[in-house]
Amino acid sequence: MKHDPRITPWRDGVAARSLEGILEAEVYLDPKAMGCAVAAAAIRAAPGHGAEQMDQLLFGERFEVIEEEGDWLFGQAARDGYVGFVEAAALAPAGPLPTHRVSALRTYAFAEASIKSRAMGPYSLNSLVCVEAVEGKLAKVSGAGWMAADHLSPIGAFEEDWAAVAERFVGAPYLWGGRESLGLDCSGLVQQALFASGRACPRDTDMQAALGAEIGAGDFGRGDLVFWKGHVALGVGDGRIVHANGHHMATVIEPLAEAVARIEAAGVGAPTAFRRL
Repeated sequence: MKHDPRITPWRDGVAARSLEGILEAEVYLDPKAMGCAVAAAAIRAAPGHGAEQMDQLLFGERFEVIEEEGDWLFGQAARDGYVGFVEAAALAPAGPLPTHRVSALRTYAFAEASIKSRAMGPYSLNSLVCVEAVEGKLAKVSGAGWMAADHLSPIGAFEEDWAAVAERFVGAPYLWGGRESLGLDCSGLVQQALFASGRACPRDTDMQAALGAEIGAGDFGRGDLVFWKGHVALGVGDGRIVHANGHHMATVIEPLAEAVARIEAAGVGAPTAFRRL
């Protein structure tokens, strides 16, 4: 049986205990639950700041640590299953379960119950937080500080229009492996829009291409996905798409026909699939 290394917690003969009897390894270890203690942390392909960023953790997301390597921890992101290395300084022992998620595109946390106090962040949409207290318009968040209560939504309260969520990212810079409001890639944008809408979503484009059901190009509309080799965009209606892309180096809305022509001219080819969620 083939195992996708991107979502299989195994390396150099060391594997998570859950793989015992499934995948051969020299040693199986029990993962240690940690949580992202910073606004966003890179999940890298190898230990070191120069290694490729494959994904990100957002504040409050869990990371199951399997092995330590210097100042880096190897493990698996609990939310989307991605495997890689996270800098140890960005993690802390797993705290209380989240009660809310950040529902604003981004928000700050303040050191005290005052917007004049020291600000930290910003924390991006879909960050997971545990609210400990509310004072006026501010909510005290475990491990972060005081956030605007209106920028938080209870766990289980979701958006209804994932296309509208994606549209809120317009102008955000393109960032390979990113899924935060300050920078993200094409599949990161789709994932964040669906997470905000209470929909599970894998991390990479080829994984997302299995979502929903195939439709014809003529049926493509708002909320549908269009795929190319290594790229994905989301329909917003009137023949337009929203996507984070390397051509504009930003998240933009543009006519689908223009994107199709440009991407085909670049040698990537025509769209490979249209999907309805």
